[in-house]
Amino acid sequence: MANYDGYLEQQRFTCALGAIQTVVSIPRAVPILHSGPGCGEMISGFFDKSRGYAGGSTSPCTNFNERDVVFGGIDKLRNIIDNTYKVLDTDLQVVVTGCTGGIVGDDIDSLVQEFQDKDKPIVSVDTPGFKSNNYVSHSNVVNAIINQYVSKYEDEIDEYRTDKKLVNLFASIPYQDPFWKGNLREYKRLLEGIGLKVNVFFGSESRGVQELQDIPKANFNILVSPWYGKAIVDNLQRKYGQPYTWFHYVPIGANETERFLKQVFEFANNEGAELSETKAKKFIKHESKAYFEELDNLATFLMEFRFGLPNHVHIVHDAGYVVGMVRFILHEVGLVPKEVFITDNTPDKYKDFILKDIKETSDKKDIPVYFEPNAGHAQDILRGIKHDGEGVILGSGWEQELAREKGYHFVSVALPSTVRMVLTSNYVGFTGGLRLIEDIYNTVLGAF
Repeated sequence: MANYDGYLEQQRFTCALGAIQTVVSIPRAVPILHSGPGCGEMISGFFDKSRGYAGGSTSPCTNFNERDVVFGGIDKLRNIIDNTYKVLDTDLQVVVTGCTGGIVGDDIDSLVQEFQDKDKPIVSVDTPGFKSNNYVSHSNVVNAIINQYVSKYEDEIDEYRTDKKLVNLFASIPYQDPFWKGNLREYKRLLEGIGLKVNVFFGSESRGVQELQDIPKANFNILVSPWYGKAIVDNLQRKYGQPYTWFHYVPIGANETERFLKQVFEFANNEGAELSETKAKKFIKHESKAYFEELDNLATFLMEFRFGLPNHVHIVHDAGYVVGMVRFILHEVGLVPKEVFITDNTPDKYKDFILKDIKETSDKKDIPVYFEPNAGHAQDILRGIKHDGEGVILGSGWEQELAREKGYHFVSVALPSTVRMVLTSNYVGFTGGLRLIEDIYNTVLGAF
């Protein structure tokens, strides 16, 4: 991770233990917390509508206390695991450690191995909060499941990459991305539209552990992310020889969705998928036509609207959304992205790639980019910026009051947020672009 000295104000992510939400999002999977009391509730409280099958206060937990700090809590963890099998009907258990467990140094790997030797579906992951954030530990949890659980089924597979049309998708991080459910559903629909079969692993579109067991059968992997999740596809490339195609940001609207689908289509056929070009083009053309019909309607509204419309936008979000929204908003909404702020504590080695993607958005507009995990500092910068005309801020609930101060419109698109209800809405694809346009202009109309 990138080094960051000092404190973080208005943090937009959680500690490493936040990856329990990755477990919660897998159907019939249960996290077991070897941590202090309240850790799971605190993590769940940061996210929105995030309890799932066994999250938050319902997650089994050792409730690490002072005695456990002195004598260790391994026996207590053994009892918790035993009792979880008796009480909860689960397909997979994932033991995660909090800060106290990490400091004491309980050997949870050896304990979990005892249950693995009894053919129990269980894995262990070292996730003390001080080690990283949940963007990083999401990959650690997925890789632990691959290495400790999926690998148990390798002997049942004669050959890897047997299904040439099957792909593993790694995109939205569950719950960290408020739109993860709708986004994964839309990715799956789009990719199936060009002829692929898709493992999404998380949410209602997933077949749960059966899908996990099918990981080695996939022909290749798709990563949609500026950096988080790359450790997963790198691991699968080493382990099963699966190549991957990497789309660096969230594809929003027609231009970037077509670019994404064409990239995947070409990669798939280079890897022997034998997708029909005629069918893929027909699907993309149909989706694009429906999208631009709605943009025509929007253009009529914009020309006839008699009040002041916004002309510029600021974005405060993680790198994948910032890049995707910048490209979409400039080219398909007609607003000018001004200063944008990336809040995910991006590792230094990926920053140049992100800057390059933003710079390529336009050869006429210079868009200032701030990598600022301290979002309180980002707000201080934004507070001192002045541009002519009406502005919009796309950010988290933290930005609502700032927008009021500046007289800007505000749309809640990121965590944390208590000002918007998101269930299955998506911002990905053709439909996601239309939804973002609706959200922006509904806010504008609401001001009048």
